[in-house]
This record gives sequence, C-alpha cells and structure tokens, in this order.
Amino acid sequence: MSVSASESPVPARPLPAAADVVVIGGGVAGVSTAYYLARAGVSVVLCEKGRVAGEQSSRNWGWVRQQGRDVRELPLMIESLRCWHDLARQVDEDIGFTVGGVTYLSETEADLARHEAWLASVKEFQLDSRMLSPAEVDAMLGRTDRRFLGALHTPSDARAEPAKAVPAIARAAERLGAVVLERTAVRTVDREGGRIAGVVTEHGRIACRSVVLAGGVWSRPFLENIGLSLPQLAVKSSVLRTSPAPKLCESTFGGVSASIRPRQDGGYTVARSGASRFDIIPAAFTHFRAFTPVLRREWRKIKLRFGRPFFDALGQRSWREDQMSPFEAIRVWDPEPDHAVLDDVMRAARSLYPQLADAQPVERWAGMIDVTPDEIPALGPIDAIPGLFIATGLSGHGFGIGPGLGYAMAQMVRGEPTFIDLSMLRYARFQEPGGIRSAAEA
Repeated sequence: MSVSASESPVPARPLPAAADVVVIGGGVAGVSTAYYLARAGVSVVLCEKGRVAGEQSSRNWGWVRQQGRDVRELPLMIESLRCWHDLARQVDEDIGFTVGGVTYLSETEADLARHEAWLASVKEFQLDSRMLSPAEVDAMLGRTDRRFLGALHTPSDARAEPAKAVPAIARAAERLGAVVLERTAVRTVDREGGRIAGVVTEHGRIACRSVVLAGGVWSRPFLENIGLSLPQLAVKSSVLRTSPAPKLCESTFGGVSASIRPRQDGGYTVARSGASRFDIIPAAFTHFRAFTPVLRREWRKIKLRFGRPFFDALGQRSWREDQMSPFEAIRVWDPEPDHAVLDDVMRAARSLYPQLADAQPVERWAGMIDVTPDEIPALGPIDAIPGLFIATGLSGHGFGIGPGLGYAMAQMVRGEPTFIDLSMLRYARFQEPGGIRSAAEA
C-alpha cells in the first residue's frame, strides 16, 4: 500500500472562522454538495484531508449510467443524469461528458435472463433501455461470429472523465462562493447542547450549524470516533487504461470478464466488475453478520486477506481532537493494483472487443470503494446528532450518482423537501430490524 502524506501542516488557504455548512470530503459527493449549496447562496466550506478527487472519485470507471441500478437508487440516478447535463454546460470546463450509451453484453443464458429481469423491474421508470439482438451486438462490436446472445442497452446513459470532472465541479463551487480547503483534515465535530456547533480541523475550529460527512471509506472511522456505528467496509478495486486503439462506437461496454469505457485520449479504461480485494480489519468482525449475504453471493470474485489496514488508519477506533487523526496519517490512499487480476482482465478484453487486440496497458491503479451491506448509499440526517448529515456508502457506483446526490443533500441541509423520496437510502435503516435488504428483497 502506498500512501501520500502532507509535507506541511499549513493549509492551502486561511481557515474561515465560521460557515453555515461544512462538507467533509473532496470526492464527487462532497464537491457536488458544496456546489449546490453555494448555488443556493449558502455559506459552505469544504474540507479535504488531501487533494480534491485524490482517491476513488478520480480512480473510478467514469460511467454515468442508469442501466443496471438498484431500483431503490434509480430515481436519484435519473435526476443525477439531468444534473450531469446541466453541469456540462455550467462548469465552463471540458469534463469529458459524452452521451454514448451503456451496453451490457450477454454471453450466456444466465446473463440474458438477468438483463431481461432488470429491464422488466424498471418498466415504471420509462427508460429508453432495450434488449439488443445478437446481430445488433455484432454490428456494434464489429464482429460476425454471433458470440453474444444479445445485450441490454440504454442509449441515454453517458460517461465523463473522473479526474477532470470532480475538480472542475469543485472549482465551479468556488466561483459560486464556496471555500475549498485541501490538506485540511477534520478530526471531529464540535457540539453544543447535543447538536452540531462546528468542526475541529487539524488547523483549528470552524463554527457551523450543519455538517455533511462525505468521506467515502473514511466515513466509518469518523463516525465511530464520535460514538456512532456505520456498517461500511472498504474494498479495493483495480483498473487500467490502454494505449490508443480503434474506436468501437460511442457506447461503454460491460461484460462479465471485462468492461471498457472509451477515453478522450483515444484509449480505453478497462476493469472487471466485482474483482475486488477486501482487507480484514476490526470493523469486519463488528459488521460481519450484516455483510454475510454479500460475501456469500460474491465469494468467487472477492479476495479476503489480513493486511496492514488491520492495524493502520482504517483500524483506528478513537482519538481526541488534539491528536493526529487517521485522516492526517493518510492524505491520499494509493493502494497497489492487483496486477494478476488486471493481466487476466486485459486478456479477456482483447477477446471480447476485437479493436483492443493490439492495445497495450499504459497505466494501472487501484482505489478503495466504500461498500454497505445492501450495496446502496446512506444519505441524510443522523438523528442522534442534529445538524449532522451523511452521504457515503456509494458502493462502487457513486461517480454517476454524485451530482444528483449533491443536489438532494443541499436540499436536506436547507430543510427543504428533496426532489424525490430518499427514505429507502436513510442512514437509520442500519439500526432497524430488517432494514438491510438486498436488491432482490427490496
């Protein structure tokens, strides 16, 4: 595991004495929340322990998809796609936003049945998703061998360049009046009469009335330190990009053994869904029962191991406001990619997508994904501490949903009704009997 620590304790810019809202975390959820708060005229400070989009928000696949979503988060994703269209016009920067569709390939009857079942389950949302014939799939891929039984395709789905988009949204938030502080870790919250009164950063206190915790994998230890439980674990996912290669078409493609996204640089982002490594840490034992269904379902794809994180930052359970926090110990988490998995994924990609036959891997990386037991986000207020809100557990599909999530969080913090019902994603479900349900049970 490679980590990046701040070379200097000095913040990137002066610390404001007060704000209406402090957002913790400079990933897509945090910067989108700050953007929409600032657009509504709310005084907001975003604190990022390292750099904006330094971790998973710049390391993801870059898909902006409705297709394949859990029905509980699909309404939020539909609105988020509208937000992406708006942001592409408003941020005044090239973020690589392209509407090219998403296509899930069906190599087996089981794949085909799964895709058809999802399509039937979301009929009420009136998406433009449809099943493609084997001939249509061959035409998209430039094949003639009828290798695929069909595919699920959503033409209105899109993609963007994560390393460009998230920092661009943060800069747009700053132009609207938000204060974005990098190298500024929030150690804990400050309370008066039980409710939020401020945050304590490594550089001092910021008074505020509301806090939005959008810390990704760091949300769980932050909450544990203030006496709250969050069943969320960190899973490592590995990705690579290729040298320039002939273009198939504008669509991104998902296959069981390899998924690809066209990049602005002419290459492809290549990865495999579910090919993850899970490091055993103390929280794994605390929340083991909640995660048992996920582990049972995905055990063939997930590697389990005891690693350094057991004893390192993610395993740390408590610290005082005058002590160094885990967030200062690891400014930017840069885990080593799983090279054996990526070698296998690249071989599969060359087989599935003929245009990649001569493409070479030119960069590999890994990121840490914040995963909940039911694999959907936790959004909204935490009733135990009035003024504290959470936006975490995006479970590997947060990039696309991020702007819509930020818009909804801004509404919540301002005390307004959200544009859609988000009760299925509430934090409180983790404490309710039967509140954690798989997609099949929902």
